[in-house]
Amino acid sequence: MSITIQILTGPTASDKTEVGFRVAQQIDGEIVSADSMLFYRGMNIGTAKPPPGMRERVPHHFIDIIYPWESYSVGKYVKDVEDLIGDISRGKRKFLIVGGSPLYIKGIIDGIFNGPEADWNIRKEMEEVAEEKGNLHVHGILQKIDPVKADELHPNDLRRIIRAIEVYRKTGKPASALQEQYKKARRNYRFKIVCITREREDIYRRIGERVETMFDNGLVDEVQSLLDNPEGLSKQAGQALGYKEVIQYLEGRLTLSDAKELVKLNTRRFSKRQMTWFRSFPDVQWSAAEEREGPEIISEKIISILERTF
Repeated sequence: MSITIQILTGPTASDKTEVGFRVAQQIDGEIVSADSMLFYRGMNIGTAKPPPGMRERVPHHFIDIIYPWESYSVGKYVKDVEDLIGDISRGKRKFLIVGGSPLYIKGIIDGIFNGPEADWNIRKEMEEVAEEKGNLHVHGILQKIDPVKADELHPNDLRRIIRAIEVYRKTGKPASALQEQYKKARRNYRFKIVCITREREDIYRRIGERVETMFDNGLVDEVQSLLDNPEGLSKQAGQALGYKEVIQYLEGRLTLSDAKELVKLNTRRFSKRQMTWFRSFPDVQWSAAEEREGPEIISEKIISILERTF
């Protein structure tokens, strides 16, 4: 059965949250967040998280799912989204993926084969074999159980060789065969990707206003509260736009004014990188938003594009 996945993306401060909410309402759908910083509980102001009222009216997935000191990989996210999509496809619910984290969206589009969880005993065993008998010997072990995968890997690519052996010993099936099964399952996916675009000056103005609002709403206090927690912040959470700069301010390395300006600068740079990523996505439909167009008009454009695509 073919599964159509609708994706709404765009650079930061392009109004994705409000527009996505309105589109989801119109199609009677649910939102699947593709914004990696919305995963974290307690990181609300600096991530411009959708307000509770919005989330009560339209179901949102993948928001507030982990603590700031925890990690959540792209691979785990893709698997969880695929599980959700598989569940939804058996019912009548619709969903709209909304967000601007390029790696996570790319993961949804391309898929990521994870295989079984790591087995550190197997890895340690194979590393010891490699140390004693050499990488070529370990490559030979893989050649016997999964020649297709072995031919793909250089004998010195020990990490991937050991992973392929690990997959076989844990599942009884060659990693190459499992990857092929995964690729066949992914062929059932069809994508409708719409990207909101705005003039650069408009985006930069909106970024500036957004950053000022975040600081006015208590971003510094939010960051301080996160730092006061003995669990701390994961590397990923601590590098979030807005948070890393405020941390520098709280550590005395920046003035408050300089921190604000640095957040604006880094966010502008990030928006440019986002657009570079989005242009690489397959069959993207572009929806240009005029400076004075509100979410209502933009959402109508998006719905029109989604309806006529395919």
